[in-house]
Amino acid sequence: MADAFLKVVAGARQGFNVALSPDGPLVIGRKRGDLLLDDPLVSSSHAQIIARNDGWMIQDLGSTNGTLVDGRLVREAPLRPGSEIAIGNTRLVLFVGLDDASESHLEEDSTRKTATEIAWLLDEELVELHGSNDRTKSSSDVIDQDLRLPPGMHAAVECVAGSDAGKVFRFTRGNVSIGRKTGEIPLTDLEISRRHAVIEVFGREMIFLRDLGSTNGTYHNGQRVTVSRLHNGDTIGVGRSVLKLDIRS
Repeated sequence: MADAFLKVVAGARQGFNVALSPDGPLVIGRKRGDLLLDDPLVSSSHAQIIARNDGWMIQDLGSTNGTLVDGRLVREAPLRPGSEIAIGNTRLVLFVGLDDASESHLEEDSTRKTATEIAWLLDEELVELHGSNDRTKSSSDVIDQDLRLPPGMHAAVECVAGSDAGKVFRFTRGNVSIGRKTGEIPLTDLEISRRHAVIEVFGREMIFLRDLGSTNGTYHNGQRVTVSRLHNGDTIGVGRSVLKLDIRS
């Protein structure tokens, strides 16, 4: 089973990461459990998360105020990558890594995916990116150069969790990098690599997130990825931070 963890995105323990184990339940409570939340709205033993063959499951343990998953009150519910759990005043998000087979498959396909993304560019954009008649640059060289935002398109990401929560970063070009105190989206989170990831806008419906070999990985809607296609409202997890994509025409 792929590695997984909970990230506390709101509440007294915001920014805290809790590893999940397939060997036993993770119990969340105010007085008893593996994750203790000092909140009067949380019951002594409130809920538990357990591993199943097909993923993760949350079970409410008869709490007074209930457990919500993606805004819905549940007694028992499956969790998908990116699921948001609300317990009292605390919100947690499930992040799931790659299993060995998926990671190997993605590494083999990374070059092919990058080439596919470039193919969606207009011919004139490719000429502009290459410069004069220099055809010696690789696909990754092209991606690292400036891309233009489509006319009339406005894009931004808001940091919704982490040390930079509340900050909004607006795109001024079609490729913006995420890094620790560097790039177009400079974050202060110490668990983010200096060059962590990049968002590449090739068109209104062709927006991609690409990990740049970061130490702690990049997550799209809670799922660890190397390359992934983004849509409006999607979340990006880097280090202890969560970003939300906002695309407007």
